[in-house]
Amino acid sequence: MSAPIEDYAMIGDLHTAALVSRDASIDWLCLPRFDSPACFAALLGTEEHGRWQLCPPGKAQIRRRYLPGTLVLETEFETDQGAVAVIDCMLPRREHPALVRMVKGRRGNVPMRMDMSLRFEYGSIVPWVKHEGNGFRAIAGPDRVVLASDVEIRGEGFSSVADFEISEGQSAAFVLTWHASHDPAPEEVDAPRALEDTERWWRDWSDRCRCHGVWCDAVKSSLIVLKALIYAPTGGMVAAATTSLPEQIGGIRNWDYRYCWLRDATFTLYALIAGGYVDEAAAWREWLLRAVAGRASQMNIMYGVAGERRLTEIELEWLPGYENSRPVRIGNAAHQQFQLDVFGEVMDALHLARRYGLAVEQDAWDLQLHLIDHLEDVWNAPDEGIWEIRGPRQHFTHSRVMAWVAVDRMIRSAEQFHCPGPIDRWRRLREAIHDQVCQEGFNAERNSFVQHYGSKELDASLLMIPLVGFLPASDPRVRGTLDAIQRELLIDGFVQRYNTRSQMDGLPPGEGVFLPCTFWLADNLNLVGRREEAVELFERLLLLRNDVGLLAEEYAPRLGRQVGNFPQAFSHVSLVNTAINLSTEEGPASHRQKA
Repeated sequence: MSAPIEDYAMIGDLHTAALVSRDASIDWLCLPRFDSPACFAALLGTEEHGRWQLCPPGKAQIRRRYLPGTLVLETEFETDQGAVAVIDCMLPRREHPALVRMVKGRRGNVPMRMDMSLRFEYGSIVPWVKHEGNGFRAIAGPDRVVLASDVEIRGEGFSSVADFEISEGQSAAFVLTWHASHDPAPEEVDAPRALEDTERWWRDWSDRCRCHGVWCDAVKSSLIVLKALIYAPTGGMVAAATTSLPEQIGGIRNWDYRYCWLRDATFTLYALIAGGYVDEAAAWREWLLRAVAGRASQMNIMYGVAGERRLTEIELEWLPGYENSRPVRIGNAAHQQFQLDVFGEVMDALHLARRYGLAVEQDAWDLQLHLIDHLEDVWNAPDEGIWEIRGPRQHFTHSRVMAWVAVDRMIRSAEQFHCPGPIDRWRRLREAIHDQVCQEGFNAERNSFVQHYGSKELDASLLMIPLVGFLPASDPRVRGTLDAIQRELLIDGFVQRYNTRSQMDGLPPGEGVFLPCTFWLADNLNLVGRREEAVELFERLLLLRNDVGLLAEEYAPRLGRQVGNFPQAFSHVSLVNTAINLSTEEGPASHRQKA
C-alpha cells in the first residue's frame, strides 16, 4: 500500500519527476516525460506495480529535508546501529534522464536493503533483466533502463535486491538511467560529481529569487516546485506530477493532471515574474502562443507539454488506485470541453506580458484578434466552466466574468500599447457582458453572485470577481458574495469549490476543500481591509504543507490529509501570489485590477 499523499517528496530533472516516500521508496516515476508511462507506479497500486526502496530493513526514526535552495532530497534514518542518510536527486536533463541515490554513513554501522521492482507501462509489464557487474540492464519494448551500483545486486523473484552495510564516512551510489531501447546506452554517470553539480545548479537558480519578507522561505520553496514542474524544452508547466490521486479517498474524482492548463496562465506569469524569473515567464508565454495557435474554434483548454492536443482519456483496469480509489485514468477527456473562461486567461496573460516588458510580437496580437472575433460569437453560450463539469453545460457566472476580462484586456492593450483594433465595438461588447453578469449572475434575495444563471448555489470561483477587476472589492455585491461564501462554503475555515451534493457536475458528491480557492479567500479578505484575518488564514494554509513544503490540490479537513494530485502547481502558484499580495500594496491582486 502506498504512503499518505503528504508523505511524499518530489525530485525532478525539468522533464519529469519522481515521488519519494518518507521511507525512501520511489513509488512514482514516468520516463522520459511527465506524461510518459510510469516505470514505478506503486503510488496507484502496490509494490508489485513498481517501486524502488532504499532504507534500513528494521525500525528507524526518520528525518528529511531538501538541501537548502535545492530539489535534492536528504532522508536520514536513525537506528539502534547508527545513522545513515539517503540523498536523492535527478540531474537537470541533458540527453537522458538519470536518477542518483547516494547512501552516506553518518554514525555507527547500519545494515541497508535495496529493493527494486521495475515495471513498465504503469506497472503492467515486467522487463527482461540482465545483470552485469554490480548493476543490470532492463528492457521491454521501447524502454531500456540501466542501473549502475556500488554494491552487488541480485535477482529475487521478479525484483532486484541488495543487502549491504554502511559505516560512518562510507558511501554507496546507485544511478538509474533511461534511454530508448533502439539507441546506444548513455555514458556512465559519476554519482558524487552529479550530486554536487545538481545541488549547485539548484542553488544558483534559487539564489536568483528576489522575494523578501516574512514568508520568503515559503515563496522560494514554492518557486522551486514550480520550476521542477516546467518541461524545460518547451516552457510548458504541468498542473501536477501525478495522475488519479483522488479528490476524495475511495472516490471516482481521479484525473490526470500531467498536462498544461491555459487557465493557469496569468497566475503562473505573476508568480514567476514576481519571483524574478522572467526567462521562465517568457518561455511560458511562448508555450502559450504556440499551443493556442490555429483556429479559435479548435482551441483546447489544456495541452500536452509540447502542445499536443489529443489527450484521449482511458482507464487502467489493472491498477487498483490510490487506497482503492478507482478508476485510474490517463489522458483527460476535459481537454475538448468548451470553457469560456480560458479566453480571459489567455488575453490577460498576454496583456500582462506586455505590461512587464516581455517582447511584443505582431503574431501574438494577430492571434488575439482572431480569438476575440470568435469570442464575440460564442460568449453568450453555456459551457462546462472552470471546474470542467461532466454534466450539462450551464451559463456559469465566472465564465462570463472571464469573457469580460478577455474583452477588457484587448481594449487595454489597444489603449496602452497602441495595438490596432475596433475599440469602440469592443467597448460595447464589454459593457453588454458586464450588464448581463450583474443582472443574471447576481441573486438579490441572497445578496450574492451565484454559480450560474438561475441558480441559488454559490461557487468559490466568484471570489475572482474583484481579483480580476470586474467589480471593486468595496462593491456591496462583492462583499455580499464574500460573506455568503464564508457562511456556506467553508469547512474548518477552508473553501470548497461548490456544493457537490447538487450533482451539477455530473459526478457523485464529495471532495476535499480546494486550496487555491482558500488562497483567493485570503486575497479577498485583504482587499476589503480584513488583513489580520487574511494573514491568519494564509498562515493556516502554510501549516498544511508537508515536512518538505509541498501541497496537493485539496485538503480533507475531517481526515487531516492532503488529497488530489501532488504536488499541485496551482496551489503553489496561489501561495506565491497571496504571499506577495499580503507583503506589498502592488501584489498581483491589486495589479490585476488595474490591468
